[in-house]
Amino acid sequence: MRLSIIVAMDDNQLIGQNNTLPWHLPADLAYFKKTTSGKAVLMGRKTYDSIGRPLPKRTNIILTRKKHAKIPGCKIAKSIKEALHAYKEEEEIFIIGGMSVYEQFMNLTITDKNDLFASEEIILIIDRLYITQIEGEFAGDAHFPEFDRRKFIEISRETHEPDEKNKHRYHFTILDRK
Repeated sequence: MRLSIIVAMDDNQLIGQNNTLPWHLPADLAYFKKTTSGKAVLMGRKTYDSIGRPLPKRTNIILTRKKHAKIPGCKIAKSIKEALHAYKEEEEIFIIGGMSVYEQFMNLTITDKNDLFASEEIILIIDRLYITQIEGEFAGDAHFPEFDRRKFIEISRETHEPDEKNKHRYHFTILDRK
């Protein structure tokens, strides 16, 4: 299983404003759809609520602390370890937000992906970051957590200039853990 994060952020690592995106960038939405289709997506309940429905052509996994939560078309997990254990056969799981879920995954470490309930904590578990970097600074209240980019290697970058539909310069970047 590859564990990936997919996120869009501005130059200050801003990712959201009141559970919405602070920008309108159709190319990023298309990239997200193309990249995650046919895969599992894991999100927090607030992110699910902001989307309002399960994402089509994906296994939707919702992290929630609610004891008896049921969301039609979605799988429910009460913890990260429960989610990873239940879906360890997936080829790739995309962590799609929000801020709290990103923070938990960026700070979670385990000894071995095959031992999801390890007590010792040694290695980072995120394998890949798909980052849409939107140039500029936007107003918002949610940021992607700080992380050590030296632990990742850039394997791909596409730069796109503004156009009629996408008003901001942006980059699609993929980072793999070293």
